[in-house]
Amino acid sequence: MNLDRAIFAFAGAMVLGSLALAHFHSPNWLYLTAFVGLNLFQSAFTGFCPAAIILRKLGVQSGCAFS
Repeated sequence: MNLDRAIFAFAGAMVLGSLALAHFHSPNWLYLTAFVGLNLFQSAFTGFCPAAIILRKLGVQSGCAFS
């Protein structure tokens, strides 16, 4: 798995997890969903993604989007 796919998987897991927590625990977890969405939006324009930096340091092979 390269870095691009790992970012998509991580973001999807965060969105689904926060939606589940919002449904079963508290609607305030929707702020996490909004944060993930805003971070994905800004990284599309700037190329800066904190999760990509962390995953790269963990040894995930770089893809074409976050090189």
